[in-house]
Amino acid sequence: MTKKELAQALSGRTDLSASAAEDVLNAAFDIIGEQLKKGEDVKLAGFGNFETRERAARTGRNPQTGEEIQIAASTSVGFKAAAQLKRAVNG
Repeated sequence: MTKKELAQALSGRTDLSASAAEDVLNAAFDIIGEQLKKGEDVKLAGFGNFETRERAARTGRNPQTGEEIQIAASTSVGFKAAAQLKRAVNG
C-alpha cells in the first residue's frame, strides 16, 4: 500500500477528503521525523514504537575486492510492533 492509497483508505473511513487525509498523513510523518531527529521515541499505543538506534563505527569489507573499509558511526530508525498489531497480523 502506498501513501496515496493509505490516504484514500483513511478518506473512506472519515469525513476527510483524499487530499485532506494525505495532508494529515504528511503532517503526522513530519512530526514523527522531527521527534526522532531530536532523539525522542514515538510511542503509538496499539501500533508500535519508533526509536533511534546508534550504530558504532566499525570495520567492514568490500565484498568485491575484500578490502577493509571503515564504516562511520550512524543513527538509524527502529520500529517495534505492539502486541495488538502483532495479533492483528497473525490472525
